[in-house]
Amino acid sequence: MRMLAKFIFFIGGWKVVGTVPKGIKKAVMIAAPHTSNWDFLWARLAFFILGIRLRYTIKKELFFFPLGYILKALGGIPIDRSKKSNMVEFMINQYQAFGELILMITPEGTRSYSPTWKKGFYYISDGAKVPILLGYLDYAKKHAGIGPIFQTTGDVEKDIKEIQSFYRGITPKYPEKGVKY
Repeated sequence: MRMLAKFIFFIGGWKVVGTVPKGIKKAVMIAAPHTSNWDFLWARLAFFILGIRLRYTIKKELFFFPLGYILKALGGIPIDRSKKSNMVEFMINQYQAFGELILMITPEGTRSYSPTWKKGFYYISDGAKVPILLGYLDYAKKHAGIGPIFQTTGDVEKDIKEIQSFYRGITPKYPEKGVKY
């Protein structure tokens, strides 16, 4: 799969920038900005190239045959967004259950325009005591990258502003749908 991913990146003119630092076995990987279905393809291919086993949450409505089988094989965790369950607590427990877990979350929570980020990724990271990795897709440069590691301080608003500052120069597929940092 790695060679196929490299070939697709080459044909598409994309490049992988950065990697998960050695020794990081558990982390929340935020993937921003998220404005297109293409984001999944390019991000997933980048992780194949990097050789990183990654998990991600995705709405349960997409887990129908045969797509559901493929999504699970690619690391998908179905999420029922209609239930008022405590997703943060569920995900924190996943970190305690697994020896290794890098979970990709889109802070916007949707491909549509959202004026703000949802904060679940932050609370998962803070509660599980794992770092946040800043993943991105820059469509202007055709870069799929992993930026710096961020450790939560407990000051949610300040930390999220600092994280968002990293994304200021990154161009999403559809800029009009992205959060304005």
